[in-house]
Amino acid sequence: MSLTTVEDDSSSEIHLPAEIDWHMLDKSKFFFLGAALFSGVSAALYPMVVLKTRQQVSSSHYSCINMSCAIMRYEGFRGFYKGFGTSLMGTIPARALYMTALEVTKSNVGSAFVDLGFSVNTATAVASAAAGVTSAMSAQLVWTPIDVVSQRLMVQGGGCGGGNGGAKSILANLNSENYRNGLDVFRKIFYNDGPRGFYRGFGISILTYAPSNAVWWTSYSMVHRFIWGNFGPCLCKSGGNLGGGDRCVGYRPDSKVMIGVQGLSAVVASGVSAIVTMPFDTIKTRLQVLDTEENGRRRPLTFAQTVRNLVNEGGLFACYKGLGPRWVSMSMSATTMITTYEFLKRMSTKRQD
Repeated sequence: MSLTTVEDDSSSEIHLPAEIDWHMLDKSKFFFLGAALFSGVSAALYPMVVLKTRQQVSSSHYSCINMSCAIMRYEGFRGFYKGFGTSLMGTIPARALYMTALEVTKSNVGSAFVDLGFSVNTATAVASAAAGVTSAMSAQLVWTPIDVVSQRLMVQGGGCGGGNGGAKSILANLNSENYRNGLDVFRKIFYNDGPRGFYRGFGISILTYAPSNAVWWTSYSMVHRFIWGNFGPCLCKSGGNLGGGDRCVGYRPDSKVMIGVQGLSAVVASGVSAIVTMPFDTIKTRLQVLDTEENGRRRPLTFAQTVRNLVNEGGLFACYKGLGPRWVSMSMSATTMITTYEFLKRMSTKRQD
């Protein structure tokens, strides 16, 4: 059993829609629709990012349920969207860089490896890994400053009021500064740390997202092909004969089955990626958000101090704070992203004259 595009005709093959390469896209439509679609995805998943960030930065362990209840009770629904406006402003250009680097690299590397005589499976895996690395590195030029600003707003506790000490401790301000909005964060970071302050944790961000993207895209492509290669006939309807002749069009999956396979592949890939890179993500978040005081002056935490604090708080287990929300967020984001992304590419395909 093999995979092929709709142009081939073999009764033993599963006919998936043809791959859409970079040169086939209407770029203006691709970026305009992409900005709208992925802004909606970011809005839907943002509360999970807030929960994950607060768990990573807190020195104590709080469950997602306890933290969610405390936020809802004392900060209201808006508490789950702290820093969202700032994050959204950076998401649009960062996503544009990400998609461009991803598509250009996948098309060029994949074609180059096929021309060198490698199998399609090998070329796909290598192209996916290379595309994951280059897209992550490109996007971090924009994402890191946005992360630094938006995460400081995420971990800023609201006024709890009342006498519930437990809720107060959950929602305590996890950074020594108080900020009014994203512009205020930007101004204070620039005043205290200069331009370098916006790239705190940039190195660890690359170490987090480059491998994470490489692992995700490689895992996704492998799982995707594994499912179709081993379970394709069970998931597809036979195409029957063409025009009453002897030629059979093979197996053709409907749109719901294709979305289901894409979603399952994305969830598995997200789990693998989250487990592999979670310690780097926790260290990155703390480097970008937390400060220390020396001689009465606030200074950024160093990498060594951050690792030492995590070890004192619980060793390797402390590095996996927020794994649940991150896995859920990555799975939901990836499932939505890959289905939306494939839809976006097909909507943006140039018309063939």
